[in-house]
Amino acid sequence: MNTEIIGIIAMFVLALGIAIPLGKYIAKVYAGDRTFLDPIFNPLERFFYRISGINPAQEMGWKQHMYAMLSINLVWFALSMIILMMQGSLPLNPDANPSMSADLAFNTSISFLVNCDLQHYSGESGISYLGQVWLLFLQFVSAATGMAAVVVLFRAFRTKNSTGLGNFYVNLIKSTTRILLPLSLLLAVFLLFTGMPMTFEGKDTMISLQGDTVAVSRGPVAPFVAIKHIGTNGGGFFGANAAHPLENPSYLSNMAEMVGQFVIPLAMIFAFGYFTNKRRLSWVIFGVMTVGFFLLMVPNVLMEMKGNPAISAMGVDANLGAMEGKEMRIGAAASGFWSIATTVISTGSVNAMHDSTMPLSGMNEMLAMMVNAFYGGCGVGLLNFFIYIILAVFISGLMVGRTPEFLGKKVEAREMKIAMIIALVHPFLILVGAGLATGFPAQGASTLNNPGFHGFSEILYEYTSASANNGSGFEGLGDNTLWWNISTGIVLLLSRFLPIIGPVAIAGLMAQKKYIPEGDGTLKTDTATFGMMIFTVIAIIAALSFFPALALGPIAEHFSLLSF
Repeated sequence: MNTEIIGIIAMFVLALGIAIPLGKYIAKVYAGDRTFLDPIFNPLERFFYRISGINPAQEMGWKQHMYAMLSINLVWFALSMIILMMQGSLPLNPDANPSMSADLAFNTSISFLVNCDLQHYSGESGISYLGQVWLLFLQFVSAATGMAAVVVLFRAFRTKNSTGLGNFYVNLIKSTTRILLPLSLLLAVFLLFTGMPMTFEGKDTMISLQGDTVAVSRGPVAPFVAIKHIGTNGGGFFGANAAHPLENPSYLSNMAEMVGQFVIPLAMIFAFGYFTNKRRLSWVIFGVMTVGFFLLMVPNVLMEMKGNPAISAMGVDANLGAMEGKEMRIGAAASGFWSIATTVISTGSVNAMHDSTMPLSGMNEMLAMMVNAFYGGCGVGLLNFFIYIILAVFISGLMVGRTPEFLGKKVEAREMKIAMIIALVHPFLILVGAGLATGFPAQGASTLNNPGFHGFSEILYEYTSASANNGSGFEGLGDNTLWWNISTGIVLLLSRFLPIIGPVAIAGLMAQKKYIPEGDGTLKTDTATFGMMIFTVIAIIAALSFFPALALGPIAEHFSLLSF
């Protein structure tokens, strides 16, 4: 077997092997059970509760959870705007990076706040070390916010009659201290040994192979990269993200970063099963997500390994695959694998330039974000998938002629209305955004570096990435303009908080309902048949929503390439 394929299999198997026991640990953390980290974090958490006035024993309803989430995020947004707009006159700025404009600070603050990290600033040359440290903090709390929100879903279906939905602030702190911090620390230490920098000194100098003296940017890279993957954030310390040799020095670091971004999304699936004692259901969810992931990933790996047929027709040796925009130390196969993993998981980091991938590879990267429910980000991936579960339960109930039920709770008109609105918000934001940017070229399309089908793909990808809270991009697009900063910022806000509020509201409403014991006509939701139903619902919604737009972009580009 090809060694590159073996490397891909090893990354996925290793991530899965870590995720299953990690899921059991996460379930214990949220259930309040004893864990081996209690002696370290119990005193720390009590200190946080005391200074902030939080009563950890106070139960919150779903509305209180959402009020707490929105309130604390508003505070972080205000602080972020101040820091980024004033970074030029604040400390920890050895390379004298200038302060950000208001529209760029607006976009950057929202982007890191909502776990997207859509970076319109110019990487290491656009932000100070203090700004990087602040964004590192946001990468912790944005991931913890999604994880705290999904705990409401956990608790809603834990028992037959779930009245207590926990405390948002307790779940936020526990997600940060007991899950994100230890995992990030382990990964950061490992990355240090692979050659990743960790310093607050300014640029260093090196002598190039040509004998020139070159200034090299550095900084607190290792911890930034660790949480960017553990928290499925994706924001790069350097502008080239994980394609930069100091942010991803070797194939070993590439494997570590890949496993890092897999573990929590996978673990949250199994945590749901352990927490609710519905382990078979969690395996069904994992199975549906994994089938979707492989259907997108396998073609990408093969297409990138095969290379560009137009270049091969010119007599160029394509034995290494489609290597434009890729790094030799990583290779075409691992780059193709990463391109789908990062878009399926909603991380958005890149180890190669997605703008240079084959047209249908780009389509699959967009499809991964358009579906936005195969693994997904920390916590929110499961919330997005829950919407499809509700839709599948309702449709299945209609097919068998009985009231739809999920885990003993009726799915009624109110829950269905919320589910349908949330299911349609995502394609609405993507398609309206892309339509406006295309229809008003002086604002949107004027910054394209590529014409025709590929240029439209760049526009479509940008709004898809923003709406999926992903952050990767077809970087042929010049996106640091007033139009792109404000329009994608608005999409980021709506696409982050509405898809959290909707599923949490459904879970909160269903938790209050009377439990209905299973009978002969009860729809079994922990079977392969129901898993196929969920997958069918996902496929139909994605096809109806996005096929026309994809036909105008990557599909048309693919056929034009074959014609050439």
